[in-house]
Amino acid sequence: MAILVTRAHPDDETTAAGLRAKGLDVLLAPMLRFEAVPFHDDIDARYGAVIVTSANALRGIGPHLEGSRLLKLPLFAVGEHTASAARRAGFSNVIPAGGDAVALRNLVLAGVKAKTLKKASTLLYLAGADLARDLAGELGEHGFSVVTHTTYRMNPVTGLPREVCDAFAASRIEAVLHYSRRSARAFLEATRAAGVEISALAVPQCCISDAVASIVRDAGATQVMVARSPDENALFEALDRALRA
Repeated sequence: MAILVTRAHPDDETTAAGLRAKGLDVLLAPMLRFEAVPFHDDIDARYGAVIVTSANALRGIGPHLEGSRLLKLPLFAVGEHTASAARRAGFSNVIPAGGDAVALRNLVLAGVKAKTLKKASTLLYLAGADLARDLAGELGEHGFSVVTHTTYRMNPVTGLPREVCDAFAASRIEAVLHYSRRSARAFLEATRAAGVEISALAVPQCCISDAVASIVRDAGATQVMVARSPDENALFEALDRALRA
């Protein structure tokens, strides 16, 4: 029996290593594929801080960061995973939020109250092409000017690996891990195309948030476990609950 990880590469390998350390067998089916978008820094722009909602945004501009003035700015990261990516990229003043866009917005607002960030600051938002939340608009309502730079896009993968299809057909997958609404949708479309949707939805679906869980519930999944917080440790705990059940 195996756990199916649908997370995009290369983060899927990190997840797989964590699961294997728990003694679990793992199959990988990344349902989104990373694509960098060309980044051009406007040297005339003056930013007070950088905000990032995904480690992929830093992957997208990695080649452009060496010696960049941006590295000297405070960076507000959505969570510790993204914060770690920012530190590896060369940012020294990294402030992680609690794991979602709401926590990130509140962290930025708290920076104003703590006088570590000016309310009139212009923020550079390094973002993906598909945004689940209008973070820039929400911060704009609080007086910030937000410049959004798209640094990457995640393209849906249309098919499942043959070994994954065979494993579903043979009832050898014990649970599926879902990390985003878009990857969950891509997974459902891929299972339909492969003719294994019924088998796929018959096993526990472990989701990193309620928003992700709604996608698989609407598709007919009845065994849906939701992480108590939007991070991988909580998702692994949801998986433990699913396996115990």
